[in-house]
Amino acid sequence: MTALTAKVAEPAPPPPRGDRAAKRRGVELALLIGAVLISVLGHLHVGYATTGRLPEGSSHYAAGLFGAALLAHLAVRFAAPHADPLVLPIAFLLNGLGLVLIQRLDLTTPHHVTAGDQLRWSALGVVLFVLVVGLLRDHRALQRYAYLSVAVALVLMLVPVFFPAVNGAHIWIRLAGFSFQPGEFAKILLAVFFASYLAANRTALALGGRRLFWKLKLLPGRVLGPILTIWLLSVGVLILERDLGTSLLFFGLFVIMLFTATGRIGWIAIGLLLAAVGAYAVATFEPHVHGRVDDWMNPFASIERGEGPGQLAQSLFAFGAGGLLGAGLGHGQSFLIGFAAKSDFILATAGEELGLVGLTAILLLYGLLVDRGFRVGLALRDPFGRLLATGLASILALQVFVITGGVTGLIPLTGMAMPFLAQGGSSVVTNWIIVALLIRLGDHARRPQAAQREEVAG
Repeated sequence: MTALTAKVAEPAPPPPRGDRAAKRRGVELALLIGAVLISVLGHLHVGYATTGRLPEGSSHYAAGLFGAALLAHLAVRFAAPHADPLVLPIAFLLNGLGLVLIQRLDLTTPHHVTAGDQLRWSALGVVLFVLVVGLLRDHRALQRYAYLSVAVALVLMLVPVFFPAVNGAHIWIRLAGFSFQPGEFAKILLAVFFASYLAANRTALALGGRRLFWKLKLLPGRVLGPILTIWLLSVGVLILERDLGTSLLFFGLFVIMLFTATGRIGWIAIGLLLAAVGAYAVATFEPHVHGRVDDWMNPFASIERGEGPGQLAQSLFAFGAGGLLGAGLGHGQSFLIGFAAKSDFILATAGEELGLVGLTAILLLYGLLVDRGFRVGLALRDPFGRLLATGLASILALQVFVITGGVTGLIPLTGMAMPFLAQGGSSVVTNWIIVALLIRLGDHARRPQAAQREEVAG
C-alpha cells in the first residue's frame, strides 16, 4: 500500500524536449533591452568624453534603436516564436557597438563623417531582417533556387571587374555617388547553392570514388568537377579583383560545408593544399597581393625607410597602447591608421580604447553567435537546412578570423569588413540577412516535433 501510494504521488516525468514549446521570447526581449542600453550609453559616453557635452539628438538616437529592436523582436515573436533567443540580441549589440566606434572616429575626422550613413544602412538591414523572417515561412523553399542563386552570385562577383579599382581591389560598384560591394550578397547565394548541391550529392562525395592508396580516393569527374570549378573560381576572383579576402572566404566556405556533408577530414587537407597553392601563385605574380604579403612579413619596413608607420604598424601600436583595460572610449589615437580605421581596422580602435578585456568580450560575442548557428545546424534534420545553417555560421566565423588575423599581424591583410562592427552598408545589410536566415532555421529546429509532423502532413 505504501509503495502504491508513493508511486501515485510521484510526479509525472516531463514531456520530451522535442515536444515542448521553448519559446523564451521574454528572455530575448530582456537581452535586447540590455543591448540597446549598452549602445546608447556608449553613444553618450563618446560624446561627453570628446566634447564635454552630450551628443545632440541623443534622445532620437535612443528612440530609433529601441524602435528597431522592438520591431525585430515582434517579427520574431509572431513569425518565428521558437527561434534561438540569443541570436538577435547579439546581432543588435555588435551593430550598436559598431555605431559607437564609428561615431567616435567621426569626431576626429570631421571631413569624413560616416556614422549617419551606417545608421541608415543598419535600419535598412533591420527592415530586410523583418521581411525575411516574415515572408520566408520554410527555409526549404530556397533549395529550389540553387542554380539561380549561383548564376546570380557569379554575375555579382564579376561585375565589379568592369569598374575602377578602389584601394587596389575591384570589389566596388560606384554609380552616381552610390557604392556597394556585390560580393557581400554573393556569399549568401553561394551558401544556398553549396548547401543544395552537397545535400543532393553527399553520398557520392562521402562513399564514391576509386581508392588510390590508404584512405585516399579519386572521385569521378561528375562529382570532382564542381569542386575544381569552385577552386578555380576562387583563384579567378583573386586574380581579376585582386581581393584576397573574398577568395579565401568563398573557398573556405565550400571546404567547410564539404567536410560537414561528408565527414571526411581529407577534404580539409585537400582544401588547405589547393588554397595554399592558389594563394602562393597569385601572391607571386599579382603586385597588389604581393605588396600585402610584404607588409605582413615586415610591418615596420616603412618606419625603417623613414616614411612613417603604415596601417598595420599603426594597428599594432594601437593594440599595444590599449593594454588590459584600454584608454577609454574617445581617448585613443587609432584614427592615425587613416581611411581604413572605420572599416578594415576598426578592431584596432576597440583594442586600444576598450583594452584586451573589451576586445575579448567582442570576440566572445562573435564566438557565441557562430556557436548558436552551428547548434541550429546540428538540431535540424533535413540535410539542406543543416548545411545552410553551417554555411551561414561559417561565413561569420571566417570573416572574424580573417579580419582579426589581418589587423593583428597573424595573416596578411584582406580588406574585408568586420561583421556588424565595421563601416560598410553592403556588409551590415548582408549580415542582417544572415541573422534573419539563422532565426528562421532556428525556429524550424526548435519547433515542437508534433508541430513539425503536422506541417509535413499538411
